[in-house]
Parts: sequence; C-alpha cells; structure tokens
Amino acid sequence: MNFDQIVAKIKECGKKTVAVSVAQDSAVLEAVKEAKRMGIADAILVGDAAKIKEIAADLDMDLSEYEIIDEPDPVAASLKAVKLAHDGKADMYMKGLIDTKNFLKSVLDKEVGLRTGGPLSHVAVFEIPGIDRLLFLTDVAFMTYPTLEEKVSIIQNTVPVCKACGVDMPKVAPLAAVEVVNPKMPATVEGAELTRMCEAGEIKDCIVDGPLSLDLAIDPEAALHKGATDRKIQGDADVLLFPDIHAGNLVYKAIVHMVNVKNGCILTGTKVPVILTSRSDTFETKVYSMALAAVVAEELKKAQ
Repeated sequence: MNFDQIVAKIKECGKKTVAVSVAQDSAVLEAVKEAKRMGIADAILVGDAAKIKEIAADLDMDLSEYEIIDEPDPVAASLKAVKLAHDGKADMYMKGLIDTKNFLKSVLDKEVGLRTGGPLSHVAVFEIPGIDRLLFLTDVAFMTYPTLEEKVSIIQNTVPVCKACGVDMPKVAPLAAVEVVNPKMPATVEGAELTRMCEAGEIKDCIVDGPLSLDLAIDPEAALHKGATDRKIQGDADVLLFPDIHAGNLVYKAIVHMVNVKNGCILTGTKVPVILTSRSDTFETKVYSMALAAVVAEELKKAQ
C-alpha cells in the first residue's frame, strides 16, 4: 500500500472528523482545507474565531463548511478540542498553534483526554522510492530512552497502524549497530529478548526478529551477502524499532531532508489517533498525517 491507496481506502470507509486545537494557524488550516477537498476529513476548528476567519480569508477558505468553536485562550481551546475526540464527536485530534507541552497536557488530561492506560508512542510512516512497501519508524519523536517494557508497548501501539495500512502481520526489526547479541550493547540484548517474547506469544500479531542492523532490516541484498538467510527478517522489515530517540530522530530527519519521500506521523496509544506535526513539516506531511490518522481511526473502531 502507498499513500494514494491510503487516501482511496478512506473513501471506502467514509470521511472522518478532526478536532483542531488552537486552529488559528495558516499551515494547519491550509492542510485542513486540502484534507477536506481530498475527502479525508471534515474539521471542527477550536480557537480564536476572529483570527481563524482572518487566516481563512487569506487562504480563500470557505468557513461556512466548518464548525468553529470560539475560544481565544489556547489552553482552554485545547481542552475543548480534545473533549470532542474524547466524547466521540471527532475521530482524531490535531495540534494547531499551541506549544507541544500544553497540547500533550490536553491529550493526557484525566477528565477529557485520550489516555488508554498504556504508554504513548510516535510512529512515522514513509513511502520511499526504491522500497516496495511502507516503512513504519518508531519511536522517532516521543519516547526518549524506552525500556524493554516500553518497547513492547511501542510495538503494540504500532501494530494497529500497520494493519490500517494493509500490513496484517508486520515484521518488526529491533535495530542495533550489529545483528548479534553483545552483552556490552543493551540494544542487542533487548532486541533478542523482544524476539523471545514474540515467539512465546507475549507480543502478538506481528513477527519480531532482533537485534538487526539497519541494512539487514531493509536491504535483501545485504541480508544475502551477510548470509542472514536463517533470519525471519531478510531485508523485508515493515517496522523499524529504534533503540532510543537519537537514533530514530536522526534517521527520520536524514530521510526527510535527503530523499524525495511521502510521509505521515501520528501519536499512538491514545483513544483516537493524535496528529502531532512539527512546524517544519511540509504541507504534504500534514495532509498525509491526517490521511494516516483517518485509516487508523477506522482500524481502532474495528477493535472496540
């Protein structure tokens, strides 16, 4: 599946609704407008109505097609927006002109937030020229130094995203610098333990094979040359599980800034998908993130 197919899938399951927190942001409103045009999502815009109208006029955006909830205070606006998702009035929740700290506070709010009881994690989905499948990178933006238990949660948070994108039994590669266990390299030890846990049925609905170096995870030729023909993953990993945020973020930014790719990113482990894009993310990334959130929202509904 690719992003064009993800958008086509939304047309089959029906357009979703996104609640936008502090919506008076030009880049976000432009993406919201395009998502509506493409049939991805309608939007409920929560924020300073006067500023929203001013920006919309510059974008030639017809606000009669949107519900607007006027709340000039950013923190109050974020709580009103997240409550829409909490109450089932919106299928996904998106960050607008509010700092990440306060946005996440609304996500984690005990009364109206989107907690499910487990850790939250971030997944970035890439369509990369030369690779015949989507790649799911996690965690590149949220968890800093995940423990073994948190890595289990990251995998379990990512599996529904994979399924929403047509990958029913994703292959998960816990990455390290080498593909053999070295007691002095904790990432290799944890990669092997995650593999054991999956084989024992403690991690479900996926195939885990680690530790793996990045080349063995994504390049079949490298797997062949290194003689890794006995591995469950031989250059055909779907999910790249990073040992820490440094490794994940560096790879993410290298791909984004050096390769002509399509990508979308969401926060997972929440009641509904959360669209947490950066101000430096492109217009296309924001739109594809909404498309990704829409199909994941549909997948989460199936699991309820």
